Amino acid sequence: MSRRWIIFILATAHFFLSQFYRTSNAVIAPELIRDLFLNTEELGLLSASFFYGFALTQIPISVLLDKVGPRWLMTFLSLMGVVGAILFSIADSLGFGLIGRVLLGIGMACNLMGTFKLLTEWFEPLVFATLTGLVASIGTLGNMVAATPLVMLVEQFGWRLSFQLIAGINLMLTLTLFVVVRDRPARPAIHTANGAPAISLRQAFSNLGLLFKNKDYWIISLATLIRYGTFAAFQALWAGPFLIEVMGYSAIRTGNLILLMNVGLIIGSPLWGALSDRVFKTRKGLVVLCLLMMALISMVLTTFSAETGPFIISLIFFLFGLAASGGMLMYPHIKDLMPHEMSGAAMTGINFFNMLGPAVFLQGLGTLMQHLHPDASRGPAAFDASFLVYVVCLIGATALYMFTDAKQDVKIKKSL
Repeated sequence: MSRRWIIFILATAHFFLSQFYRTSNAVIAPELIRDLFLNTEELGLLSASFFYGFALTQIPISVLLDKVGPRWLMTFLSLMGVVGAILFSIADSLGFGLIGRVLLGIGMACNLMGTFKLLTEWFEPLVFATLTGLVASIGTLGNMVAATPLVMLVEQFGWRLSFQLIAGINLMLTLTLFVVVRDRPARPAIHTANGAPAISLRQAFSNLGLLFKNKDYWIISLATLIRYGTFAAFQALWAGPFLIEVMGYSAIRTGNLILLMNVGLIIGSPLWGALSDRVFKTRKGLVVLCLLMMALISMVLTTFSAETGPFIISLIFFLFGLAASGGMLMYPHIKDLMPHEMSGAAMTGINFFNMLGPAVFLQGLGTLMQHLHPDASRGPAAFDASFLVYVVCLIGATALYMFTDAKQDVKIKKSL
């Protein structure tokens, strides 16, 4: 196997771990509530802390990746993540757990962008889109492992030892990455993926200034905050307590439904992309459709009870993942709307809001449920209130998205 494919495997494995860590709290929520003495608001804050650390670290990463290089940056941050995982596994209070989860978020923050940076240096631009799609699919497998497989591991070893085992695997992968990976192959010049010279730091800040004045950037940023925030908050945490405490499901059955939601995510990502490029010739229209689907599904969730049939529940969870995956079209949408020299900054900026969204909804919904229903903060009425918040936010995002420019649709049609 050539060196570049070994680098691809090692880098993608780190993104796999990032996806695993961010969604792992859903199936271990009962254990966290018991062992860390948490109420609903504190449970939301604990899960949100990962995303706060992750989102805030995106800002320096965009600069440091070019200055330091992905090998050193991924190694340093991943070692912080290993420390965070160990601290989280031995936590006996909310404060201790928060430190561990924040370090985990910071530690995982470079794994996707670092992998993309390595791909641009080690592979030809012609295969970049295919490889990034493969990275995204492998990463989603990390979400799936954080469902039923994690439940089975926790039942065998307990959640604390399980996280210590995973931290050990993480450490071995990170040390291997440092030894094997090089930022680029030996060649005379460094170029960006499209063959153009990298822009200066001053030009990058100038582009950011222009970006912040663009209406479409702020609309798409808010929409992605709501789209991924609502979905990831459910996927990463609230689906677990909802299914276990409201629906009366076992941990294994809960894990299976969360896994099914991730199957919808895996299927939907390439499906919406193909529909956008080849069938409907639009990004804006499909994003609006997906946001409306998510709002409708959230409304349906308010009708669920212990008597709801398993087929309906399975279908809704699958469709939720399928609809949420359509939000990935927001990245090519903003890229198409911006001048080429601003597209990288635009997508990095969108990614910041994408990762801030789960933190906002994890903490916000926990606080809402705790204060509206202090005696039954994880009961049916509390979750109904949360799902109604989803509906209002998603409909609002849909209405706002209607005001984005659709000129990229013309570009797609002309290119086909």
